[in-house]
Amino acid sequence: MFIQQLFIPGIAHSSYLIGASKTCAIVDPARDVGRYLDAAKDLGLEITHVLETHLHADFVSGHMDLADITGAGIYAPASGNCEFEHIPVADGTRFEIEDILFEVRDTPGHTPDGVTYVVTDRSRGDDPVAIFPGDTLFVGDVGRPDLFPGRARDLAGILHENLHEKILSLPDSCMVFPSHGAGSLCGRAMGAMRFSTLGYERKYNQALTIADREEFIRSLTEDMPPAPDHFSRCSEINRQGPPLTRTLPEIRPMAPEEFRVRAEQDDTIVLTVGDYTAFGGQHIPGSYHIDIASNFSTFAGWTLPPDRDILLVADNPAQCRDAVTMLRRVGLDRTVGYLEGGTHAWVMAGCATDYIPLISPVQTRAMLEQEAVQVVDVRSPAEYMEGHVEGAINIPAPDLRTRFTDLDPDQPVIVMCRTGHRSSLACSILKQKGFTRVYNAAGGITGHYAAGYV
Repeated sequence: MFIQQLFIPGIAHSSYLIGASKTCAIVDPARDVGRYLDAAKDLGLEITHVLETHLHADFVSGHMDLADITGAGIYAPASGNCEFEHIPVADGTRFEIEDILFEVRDTPGHTPDGVTYVVTDRSRGDDPVAIFPGDTLFVGDVGRPDLFPGRARDLAGILHENLHEKILSLPDSCMVFPSHGAGSLCGRAMGAMRFSTLGYERKYNQALTIADREEFIRSLTEDMPPAPDHFSRCSEINRQGPPLTRTLPEIRPMAPEEFRVRAEQDDTIVLTVGDYTAFGGQHIPGSYHIDIASNFSTFAGWTLPPDRDILLVADNPAQCRDAVTMLRRVGLDRTVGYLEGGTHAWVMAGCATDYIPLISPVQTRAMLEQEAVQVVDVRSPAEYMEGHVEGAINIPAPDLRTRFTDLDPDQPVIVMCRTGHRSSLACSILKQKGFTRVYNAAGGITGHYAAGYV
């Protein structure tokens, strides 16, 4: 048996190839399936099985595309009530890939439909060698149960039961291959290691050490990080079966005048994906900004309206293609075009631009001492509590879509995050809401502390 992990930064998603001598399975594939086709080809293996552990909330799965290309069967939880053609699995379901035995255990809790695949390599022995628990169990954490309104306590209780009865009953030697790692919002305190063993997790995973059911429920239903908007959308997309990517529109280049006319339509938004320093210097008025070098997919899914066409402004066509892939990961499938020649072509055509002053830590400090300014810290509440500029109000960047009314549009606003990336997104939202005196604190709180301002 051979196991290969394929990791996607940003959404911190792990999928897996489980190979035998001639055939293989892919567990929890991402939507950009070329990586799995290439991996299988390199190993000389045929993809015959696509295994889903649950209806993923944070990304759109690639099960439909992979099955369409390879003819593989899709195995998905029976309790997910999936609408696409699949083989439903539940407690006791068993199937084989050559010498590899897969046994299914129902392990809902993070979602109502989760399963764990218990794998035995019978070419070596009869003991289970690995588990693929999806988001039920992570390295250092367990799946959050609060993604379904009104069901958090019930799901947390079910999760406690399944962890102790279905998973911890397996041997300590079992390797644990979860679907997410540190950086994902599907849990709260995931470790940086991308796999572990059940014995190690039994000993050092804090959630697993909580024997009392009520205490466990309380620990998973209080002070959880916010859930992005696209979490509920992606689950339903995955249940219905995502549209095949080959059926989605191809983005095409647009000259500035065509781009301008299209951008003015009510069903369209403009998204700039380049570096935040360039966006601050000059950008198309009213456009969103999400730096492609940041946690792009998550914040795109969190903040962009899913019912609008998207026009891209990027540094080059290759960056546009990367952005389209990352947008599709979170179910944003309506990217239709990009500005040929970028912002430079836009201004050369005589079109209007806007800007957001970028201020250094020294300039930020001077403004705080000399002017009556509003400082908005757009990090998460947990980050804000770790340390912030005195007097700063905490409004996470996505929340500014509605909480901009907490601010006075007639006073200058300094926006700060950890580095300058999220604050640039926040600045773009404030500009859309009519704020004119908006400043991005370049370098964020990191630069502020590095300059000696505490």
